[in-house]
Amino acid sequence: MAMHFDLVDMRLFIHIAETNSITRGAERACISLPAASTRIKRFEDNLGLKLFYRTSHGITLTPPGQVLLQHSRSIHQQLEQLRGDLQEYAQGLKGTLRILANTTAMAEFIPALLPTFLADHPDVNVDLRERLSPDIVRAVSEGSTDIGIVAGHIRTEGLEVLPYRIDRLVVVTSPKHPLGKFDKVNFFNTLEYDQVCLSEASAISSFLSQVASEHNKALLTRIRVGNFEAACRIIEANVAIGILPESAAKRHAKNMDIKILHLTDEWSLRKLCICVRSLALLPSFARELINLMIKDVPESERSNDSQPA
Repeated sequence: MAMHFDLVDMRLFIHIAETNSITRGAERACISLPAASTRIKRFEDNLGLKLFYRTSHGITLTPPGQVLLQHSRSIHQQLEQLRGDLQEYAQGLKGTLRILANTTAMAEFIPALLPTFLADHPDVNVDLRERLSPDIVRAVSEGSTDIGIVAGHIRTEGLEVLPYRIDRLVVVTSPKHPLGKFDKVNFFNTLEYDQVCLSEASAISSFLSQVASEHNKALLTRIRVGNFEAACRIIEANVAIGILPESAAKRHAKNMDIKILHLTDEWSLRKLCICVRSLALLPSFARELINLMIKDVPESERSNDSQPA
């Protein structure tokens, strides 16, 4: 039996699969619910396969649906590449570049590059979000994001990995704080002091909470703030200590009376890597951003390993 694939149906199918809901999938695809239901029913009939289990609690993918989702995402990624490669010949086409990054890359490195990139690519939109490294690897593997920036000990089998930067987590204190007389400290010893933390949704806060729980401890969170500058101002006032990327701490130490202590824990030194499913299959504008990211790295901060530590 011949199988016929409609790209609109395929994109609608991806939206429904990712939201586990025909209603939300239809909203993402900007079509009415009745039209979405009709399209999916006709799609299944044409394939001769059931793509979803439908229950009172929602819908989930059948095994054939899972296979179709994997290939549909791959096809969509190749279409984005085609769209990017033809941009210089066609007017009005737009590309969307999806990036997931850890806290340091999200706050310190990528935003500085985006104004130049976006100015050079007026037809490209960027969706930049923060996630934990394991979630980033999963999203890149599944094809739901184009570029991932991960840190630390993370498995990336099946992905292409490019070395990016070296950064470390450090303890930042006021010189008046009891820890201010030291130059280095173990993470465990910081857990007895009040801390300023980023939002619970931030990747770095989630990571530090996990490490604290491994010591059967919890972070003594005195206050949560939205960025590194606000954290350093709280620290300068000797209200709490904080654990921040060294790059951010050094930048704010130029203008604030704060002290930086090295963590003696091995995990504090982190190698950041860029991971993609296939560099060759990325749209040309995505490859250009990766080149821009790598060229922006100072020699002293380059990670020279081909894989993350």
